[in-house]
Amino acid sequence: MCIKIITDSACDLPKNIIEEFDIELMPILVYLDDVEHRDTIDIQPKFLYDKMREGSSTKTAQLSMASLREVFLKYAKSNQSCIYIAFSSGLSGTYQTSLMVKEEILEEYPEFDLTIVDTKCASTGFGLIVYKAVQLVKDGKSKDEILEAIDFYCEHMDHIFTVDDLEYLYRGGRVSRASAVIGGMLNIKPILTVDDGKLVPIEKVRGKKKLIKRMIELIGERGKCLDNQLVSISHGDDEEAALKIRDILKEKYNCKSFIITYIGCTIGSHTGPGGLTVSFLNEKSPY
Repeated sequence: MCIKIITDSACDLPKNIIEEFDIELMPILVYLDDVEHRDTIDIQPKFLYDKMREGSSTKTAQLSMASLREVFLKYAKSNQSCIYIAFSSGLSGTYQTSLMVKEEILEEYPEFDLTIVDTKCASTGFGLIVYKAVQLVKDGKSKDEILEAIDFYCEHMDHIFTVDDLEYLYRGGRVSRASAVIGGMLNIKPILTVDDGKLVPIEKVRGKKKLIKRMIELIGERGKCLDNQLVSISHGDDEEAALKIRDILKEKYNCKSFIITYIGCTIGSHTGPGGLTVSFLNEKSPY
């Protein structure tokens, strides 16, 4: 039986990939000025970033037990083998909630074959894991083979990202008010990564030009076989910067394959306009 891949909207995969591989995408709730929207359904990134620039407030809510139960139950009733690839447990409670919902459904449908994976990744780093999984499903790989590949990608997915305005990280409790104010005054840009599922600062750079240069250097230091892997570049409504990074990666590291897309509304609500994320593997993939 074909394996169904389920995920959530924090994966930031482009719509064409979601549709081509028939991925079950569950929308995380995004609140814009306290009005509820379903990510990717009721709200799109460009609109979100425009409203944030105008001063609108944003917040998000994890997937509810009811929404998870609705999706899981649909596949339990049809006896469908599934893998739910989840947003990092270090950044959201969705993974833990999904485990509770699974246990409830197994009481009613004990034969339901559902595996839940904590990617400990975010945005298109998370998305690259989902993308690899659905490609392997299409190739007819067994569930064990797919889970083995997912585990490898989760362990070796690297993220280099930045935000344009520290104010948004302050609102999310990632930096202090003083750091946000001083950083804004001095044009300081943070470079961060995701370590064990949580946001971790690497260093700070002053100015956009130095920022991109240092991000490229870090990608070269941390990435392996960059010329032979798919690299994702996501942006908070700054396609020009994303394309500039792509062009430098092509020239400097001979990168050939890219996904370039928006940082979606779930992640973008916390990182703000102008964010940039590059995701890649830090080990050669056997898959």
